[in-house]
Amino acid sequence: MLDLVQQTVKSFNKTKGKKLPDFKTGDTVEVYVKVKEGEKERVQLYRGIVIKLQGKGAGRSFTVRKISDGIGVERTFPMISPVIDRVELIAHGQVR
Repeated sequence: MLDLVQQTVKSFNKTKGKKLPDFKTGDTVEVYVKVKEGEKERVQLYRGIVIKLQGKGAGRSFTVRKISDGIGVERTFPMISPVIDRVELIAHGQVR
């Protein structure tokens, strides 16, 4: 049963054509998010530090924290999501 789930996830990733970079906690990333406003759709940049990676397989997600006007804003993204256009790794970081 587990093999069937893994095969389905792999085939889903291949069909979507999205390859996320290998990043870990502490890295700075840019997440390009598709935002739909009315009938129009645009891509919005969300740049911050990865503070959490959790889950396995299709349920895997990551949390990015950024500072906006002096206030910390966190957002959690599923790894497999049609909302994410692409993810770019900007810098590696170290976590103690």
